[in-house]
Amino acid sequence: MLVGLLIIVPLIAGLLVFGTKGKASRNIALGFSLVEFALSIVAFFQYKHNPASADLVLNCTWVESLGIHFAVGLDALSMLLVLLTTFLIPLIILSSFKNEYEKPNSFYGLILIMQMALVGVFTANDGFLFYVFWELALIPIYFICLLWGGENRGAITFKFFVYTLLGSLFMLVGLIYVYSHTGFETGIKSWAIADLYQAGRSLDVNQQSFVFWCIFLAFGIKMPIFPLHTWQPDTYVNAPTQGTMLLSGIMLKMGTFGLIKWLLPLTPLAMEKWGGVAIGLSVFGIIYASCIAIVQKDYKRLIAYSSIAHVGLIAAGILSCTQQGIQGGVMQMLAHGVNVVGLFLIADILLRHTGTRDIDKLGGIRSMNGNFAVLFLIIMLGSVALPLTNGFVGEFLLINGVYQYSAVTAGFAALTVVLGAVYMLRSYQSIMLGERKDSAIAFGSLVGSDKLVLYIICFVIVAFGVYPAPLNDLAEEGTKLIMQNLK
Repeated sequence: MLVGLLIIVPLIAGLLVFGTKGKASRNIALGFSLVEFALSIVAFFQYKHNPASADLVLNCTWVESLGIHFAVGLDALSMLLVLLTTFLIPLIILSSFKNEYEKPNSFYGLILIMQMALVGVFTANDGFLFYVFWELALIPIYFICLLWGGENRGAITFKFFVYTLLGSLFMLVGLIYVYSHTGFETGIKSWAIADLYQAGRSLDVNQQSFVFWCIFLAFGIKMPIFPLHTWQPDTYVNAPTQGTMLLSGIMLKMGTFGLIKWLLPLTPLAMEKWGGVAIGLSVFGIIYASCIAIVQKDYKRLIAYSSIAHVGLIAAGILSCTQQGIQGGVMQMLAHGVNVVGLFLIADILLRHTGTRDIDKLGGIRSMNGNFAVLFLIIMLGSVALPLTNGFVGEFLLINGVYQYSAVTAGFAALTVVLGAVYMLRSYQSIMLGERKDSAIAFGSLVGSDKLVLYIICFVIVAFGVYPAPLNDLAEEGTKLIMQNLK
């Protein structure tokens, strides 16, 4: 029942927040998000004590005639992604305390409803239910971007909606095709993940190829990887800061998680045939996005392109179908989620304090606020995967996994380390060091909520860089289960 609570609590909280007014909605949302995080911690220790506990699964008949069940459960991989989601949501809400949004009850209610859908995506063990939660996660973020976004938000949000909805429809086609091949022995169709795995592996290479590209298209758009990325930079820049955090910190993990849990075990033959093409697109996206990030003037847009580069490496590692590649992908999903939320908060702080995110107009902030400079530095170093930061563990495993697939491909993929250091260090130098480029720009003290979020993020970056075992052990366990399904 514990996994059921993880889905029900944010749903009830979201509906409750919709009915409140003013700052009360923000405080209630934060309170319920902390309760949700506490539940996920309880689930984590329950899983460590007894992975087969009945509290970690829920399976109820939904549409019996179609073999659809409300089947959710926590395994090693879903446990990690649920922890990431429930950890980041309170930080995202807390980071908004300085921002004054119109209709805050709607804003925070949508965040909680989205949390419910995200937890559902990461715990679903039924193909149809997975699709339902996948679509539900799109609705709140669409309205968050549309109602509280920046200039041209209508056109930009519509493009984002069309991209993701179209990809979702292709995924549905692929899942229905696999579903249609279930039940040949029993005569009973089923959406259960184990039955879909079996049906997918029973298909020939051409049939699997059709399924592979249908589902990969949806996941590739959500991540996004080249050339399915064109919606991302404008959406990230124009979305409100908390919307961008949701998109980059958690929502894109739906795509990488989907690759691991759904696509690889469904289409092993197609992976052998088309995996090289998909890895090639991912690696090209790393170099392409990194080069564009280097020349960006808007710091928020720079982070958006850096996110494409990081996700390209994650996708390449997962698609290599190696133990280290998939495990590194999981670890980097966690690290990227934490780090990118910190970076987007920094971009928001810069805009609030100076009135600009233009890198060329900033400078000398270290001399005005040394504490902020240190926090910014730690998060930036985590993003460039400095050893003893959380980003290093996953990136090392990813490059190792891609190297096992192809040394040449790994050489190009490793450029993400070099190019990432270039645009991150250069931007930090321009923003924080040197002299003020505009004497009118002053940078005061950080508000308490901003400090608290940055302190927590910096602590996590260092703590799980120095001692990643609690997360890495779970990632290894989950990866081994996936590897067994690939045989």
